[in-house]
Amino acid sequence: MGLFDFLKHDKKKQAEQKEQQAAARGAGAAPPTPSDMGSKYADASGAGKAAAERAAGAPKAAVPRTAAGQARPHPAPAEPSDLSAAHKAVPVPPKPPAAAKKRTYTVKAGDSLAAIARRELGNEARWRELYAMNRGVIGANPDLIQPGQVLTLPG
Repeated sequence: MGLFDFLKHDKKKQAEQKEQQAAARGAGAAPPTPSDMGSKYADASGAGKAAAERAAGAPKAAVPRTAAGQARPHPAPAEPSDLSAAHKAVPVPPKPPAAAKKRTYTVKAGDSLAAIARRELGNEARWRELYAMNRGVIGANPDLIQPGQVLTLPG
């Protein structure tokens, strides 16, 4: 027997069973079910139908009753607490920052951005940050700052 001969053998059996069922149906028998068809596996629609039939025949959920036999009313849904997932799912809008007092510096003759950064910010390398915040006041060239310009200092 070859490697795939068993498949051919199964197909022959299935064909014979279908012929027998067709003959039985012609005699007024009930329609075939997946188990009657001789296939190893039930199709998805047959499994879905069986599950639906089981659900339809299942008993309904019991209604809670009091000791006197009266139906007990269902409790109202609980309000979500501050720690529940319902509150965590809703984003909280950010609070506006408190009116922070902006620090400013008025440029004096002989100043440079590096010197201002060293004196006011404690690090000469922060001149780029100082320039980025005040580009509108200083202009395109960071080397040309004029006495009297008011610069905003980063926090």
